[in-house]
Amino acid sequence: MLKEFKEFALKGNAVDLAIGVIIGGAFGGIVTSLVNDVMMPPIGKLLGGVDFSNFFLVLGSGEYSSLKAAKDAGAATLNYGIFLNTIINFLIVALVLFFVVRGMNALKREQPAPAAAPTDKPCPQCAMNIPLAAKRCPHCTSPL
Repeated sequence: MLKEFKEFALKGNAVDLAIGVIIGGAFGGIVTSLVNDVMMPPIGKLLGGVDFSNFFLVLGSGEYSSLKAAKDAGAATLNYGIFLNTIINFLIVALVLFFVVRGMNALKREQPAPAAAPTDKPCPQCAMNIPLAAKRCPHCTSPL
C-alpha cells in the first residue's frame, strides 16, 4: 500500500494539482487584499465614505454602530456588506481566470498546415492527371 501511495503522490498530475492549489490559495489572498484594501475604499469614498464591510442587519432587537460592536454584543447579524466584498472577489478571480484560459487557448491554436506541393499535373492534350516527371502521357501517349 505504501508503494502504491508513493506512485500516486509522485505522479506528475498529483504534484501539478498540489502546486495549483497552493498557488490558487496565495492568489486568493492577493485578490482579497486587492478588493478590500485597494478597490473598496475608493468605491466607498465615491459613495460618501461608506465601508461595505460595515453593512449589516441585526436579526433581532438592538442597534449597533458597527459590525464589530454587534459581534462583541453577541447579536445575530446578516453581513451583506462582507457578502458584496466576496462577490467582487469572485468576479475578479473569474475575470482573471477567463483571460488566462483565453490566452492559453490562443497559444494552443494550431496554424493550418501549408498545402502540400503538387505531385501531378494535367495533360495538355487529354486533361488527365499525370506525374510531374512524366515525359509522355500514359493515357493519350502524347509527348509532354
